[in-house]
Amino acid sequence: MSERESMPYDVVIVGAGPAGLSAAIRLKQLAAESGDERSVCILEKGSEVGAHILSGAVVDPRALDELMPDWRDDCPLARTPVTENHHWVLSASGHSAMPEFLTPPYLHNKGTYTGSLGNLCRWLADKAQELGVEIFPGFAAAEILYNDDGSVKGVATGDMGVARDGSHKPDYQPGLELHAKYTFFAEGARGHLTKQLVKQFALDAESQPQVYGIGLKELWDIDPAKHVPGRVIHTQGWPLDDDTNGGGFLYHQADGQVALGFVVWLDYANPWLSPFHELQRWKTHPEIRKILEGGKRVAYGARAISDGGFQSVPKLVFPGGALIGDSAGFLNVPRIKGTHLAMKSGMLAAEAAFGAVKAGREADALHAYPEAYEASWMYKELRGVRNVVPLVKKFGAAWGTALAGMSMWSELLGLRWPFTMKHKPDYSYMHRAAEAKPIDYPKPDGVISFDKLSSVFLSNTNHEEDQPVHLRLTDPDVPIKVNLPLYAEPAQRYCPAGVYEVVGEGDEARFQINAQNCVHCKTCDIKDPSQNITWVVPEGGGGPNYPNM
Repeated sequence: MSERESMPYDVVIVGAGPAGLSAAIRLKQLAAESGDERSVCILEKGSEVGAHILSGAVVDPRALDELMPDWRDDCPLARTPVTENHHWVLSASGHSAMPEFLTPPYLHNKGTYTGSLGNLCRWLADKAQELGVEIFPGFAAAEILYNDDGSVKGVATGDMGVARDGSHKPDYQPGLELHAKYTFFAEGARGHLTKQLVKQFALDAESQPQVYGIGLKELWDIDPAKHVPGRVIHTQGWPLDDDTNGGGFLYHQADGQVALGFVVWLDYANPWLSPFHELQRWKTHPEIRKILEGGKRVAYGARAISDGGFQSVPKLVFPGGALIGDSAGFLNVPRIKGTHLAMKSGMLAAEAAFGAVKAGREADALHAYPEAYEASWMYKELRGVRNVVPLVKKFGAAWGTALAGMSMWSELLGLRWPFTMKHKPDYSYMHRAAEAKPIDYPKPDGVISFDKLSSVFLSNTNHEEDQPVHLRLTDPDVPIKVNLPLYAEPAQRYCPAGVYEVVGEGDEARFQINAQNCVHCKTCDIKDPSQNITWVVPEGGGGPNYPNM
């Protein structure tokens, strides 16, 4: 007999991001329209809604317009419409601007808004609660529950008050079971429960492997004389070489702040590369430095991004539930936008679930959801850019970008390419350390560039130290016996938070995990060349606490 209490709902949603919140709001809207009453709850592992949300962000409001047409009346996102759009190709000391007429129209950011995605989620959460949605921040979904027939029954939250050795502390509280007719998983990129569902129900049997990037972001208060609200800048080129893909962004947002950051696709081959240090180096470029000088860095964070696109979207439904948002990989990579897709997917899943519950088909797969997706504008949008990422990966940043541009223009003109390119898992690209060129990163100056630990401090990351380590090694010997001699243990460099260290040398070397530093980016779970690291949720409420990201 389980010691856990249980609570029943019509729909349980794991994750209070844009997808989960939009699904909850749409469910309640449909219930109100039909005079029906449906119970909806959201579990959020962060200490509050928005605490773990990180994005650039430039948001296409298409889905928001559909969900809440009057959102501009009081939503914080409405404060800063995009007014300028620039794309720079950087060299080590200069830049050239890409003419806008060469880029497809939907890359121009016309009609978009820039601001904090975390604050948008906080606003959506308020609207959801006004409609009667129950939101439980600080409660991490740690386990999938199944019915006797194998369908998903719901989820259980993690136990609280468990010591590192597994014993129960005086404040121990068992987790709570939440049972639902349907459970939506909106965990974001590389969700740990989503990984289990994909395996359990073979959801990826007909799709390509998901591939990822890591996005690192900082917020700066800059000199008011340099601030142009609504100015959007994207960069490609330096400091990355032609075999490494990614780029920078700098968005002038409200209140004299700029959101800036750098994305590195995780298919990179050189084990000596550090995405964190590429960001710090990028900021020293004369054109970027010029904007930041006289300003102050006020926040830092990092998060994995799903880059697979159309061909990596798995089967969306399974008995008892659905994947929505970035759990399903809904991101338009060339647009660097996924919020509108995440929201729309949540709305479509909500409409399918509402109809199914009303008709009494409780645990059946929600076939109406994937059918609605395939008939929607989001399917058409993702299909039109499906070859962009693989073209750049196959032909390099220069030629690949040109071919990707051709593919997008062709699709827009109705000249659909008759093939869809494939992906390989990111970890499979890693070269041996002896075959790669070490990268000598400059020391941080403490003014424009910074070290990892001072950056993690700005993420407000906190974990209860006496709890089980949430970064699990399948084989504890692999980091020192395999990854260190073959790859110079790249976890020391790909982690943007200083979680992993090799301490000592030779026979005395040991692998140290500083789990308290983890910002929940999931990069280790993705990029480890031995696939030996599994990220699981720590105690609820742990992790970063992003105030305005």
